[in-house]
Amino acid sequence: MLKKFASDALGISDIGKIIDPGDYDKTMSDDYVRHEDQEEIYFLIKTKMDEYCFTNLALIHVDGDSAVSSKRTLKRYPYHLHLISNVVLETAGTIDLDVEIKFTMGGVAFDIDVDKKQLERLKDLYKSLLYIAEEVQESEKYLDMTRRSLDMAGSVLQSSRSEETSLSAEFEKINEYSFNWMKENHQNYVRKDFGAVFKKYILN
Repeated sequence: MLKKFASDALGISDIGKIIDPGDYDKTMSDDYVRHEDQEEIYFLIKTKMDEYCFTNLALIHVDGDSAVSSKRTLKRYPYHLHLISNVVLETAGTIDLDVEIKFTMGGVAFDIDVDKKQLERLKDLYKSLLYIAEEVQESEKYLDMTRRSLDMAGSVLQSSRSEETSLSAEFEKINEYSFNWMKENHQNYVRKDFGAVFKKYILN
């Protein structure tokens, strides 16, 4: 009991290690990376129970029940679908053996302990996640603005036409235009691949 208390107090109960790229293929996460779709690993943290694999497309979380159990649950969080927020990096205190990176992704809170000797490398992940969070939020803002503009255009058209046949034809035209416009601009605004971001902050 005393040993467990000491481990928790010092933050060594499940301290993670940042895995070197040459050892990615030795992890469980690598089996779930979509290499067929040009998905690549850019940062990987491994603890006794879990793996946190940051690729250019998503966070892959290999979630373990316990250090002694072989049971694992695979969870995938694409960046463009699961908004990152509340990114925090906590450095170590005097007696701490770990540093922490915390963030929320799609409403799920993550709190990952890492060996404090690897703080400098963890700072690179911190900067990457902040950048991704800002870009996705900005993209969502622009998409919301375009949706509002299209809704307003539709309302103006509806109020300016009196003949039902004319209104129906015009509505069909604007509906088709809106669909095609949103499809094209959704691809322009919503980035799915953040490999360039990781290369900028991690592989520089």
